Amino acid sequence: MSTSSIESPSAVATSEFDRDTAVTLRESGVYDAELSAGWTIIAAVNGGYLLALLGRALGDHLPHPDPFTISAHYLTPSVPGPAVIRTETVRTGRTLSTGTASLFQYAEDGTELERIRVLASYGDLDTLTDDVRTTATPPAIPPAGQCFSAADNPDPRIPGSSAIVDRLDLRLDPACVGWAVGAPSGKGEMRAWFDLADGRAHDPLSLLLAVDALPPTSFELGLKGWTPTVELTTHVRRRPAPGPLRVSITTRNLAGGFLEEDAEVWDSADRLVAQSRQLARAPRD
Repeated sequence: MSTSSIESPSAVATSEFDRDTAVTLRESGVYDAELSAGWTIIAAVNGGYLLALLGRALGDHLPHPDPFTISAHYLTPSVPGPAVIRTETVRTGRTLSTGTASLFQYAEDGTELERIRVLASYGDLDTLTDDVRTTATPPAIPPAGQCFSAADNPDPRIPGSSAIVDRLDLRLDPACVGWAVGAPSGKGEMRAWFDLADGRAHDPLSLLLAVDALPPTSFELGLKGWTPTVELTTHVRRRPAPGPLRVSITTRNLAGGFLEEDAEVWDSADRLVAQSRQLARAPRD
């Protein structure tokens, strides 16, 4: 077991993201955590933040350091406050190890409520070869200075908390912000430059956040409100180069009250460093 991902009681992480995703080992495979209100959006704690928190616990529990693939089922909405994460090793191999993790919170009567359950395979990104054969291309986004930040035109018609916005440096592609001025494009697309507001460098854990940190594509489809994630699978492909990330999310099909979101995350070296697909419930007007 590695101990590098656990914040000791006397250590003070310089990044808010690291402090808020810190886990404390209670006993073998069991970790205590505190879900921060700083990562809430509309009605609940953000799913990408939660995925990073569970990813940190699994990275400590498993013998390999980096998430290669992690699939999460969001069972009930998480709220700020104490939580416990229970991890289990499923299999350990030479290059990959697989484990599960569940995050629990407490009802008013003290009983545990399972919020999220994940299955993940971990490896070592530093051992990957440089061989790349791809037809994927980075998203075309205007320079960050020509994009829109949350301060440019926040939309007060979306009720609830938007605390997570203050922890991110998002610069949205002007082609994807029609929703903010009452003129959604009708296209299921969202693109942005992505950084953490405190300047923390990107790593595999921040990639888990990035795939679920942009406004939902449903906004550009003309729907407002909470878009809760049902299931989210993320593939981490490379350790990101220093510098801002570009995130592109698309939806091709909203039907029966559900939609998919396919995300690509590109680093400053034009490498595809993460991919994800999630199923989400469409907002209910």
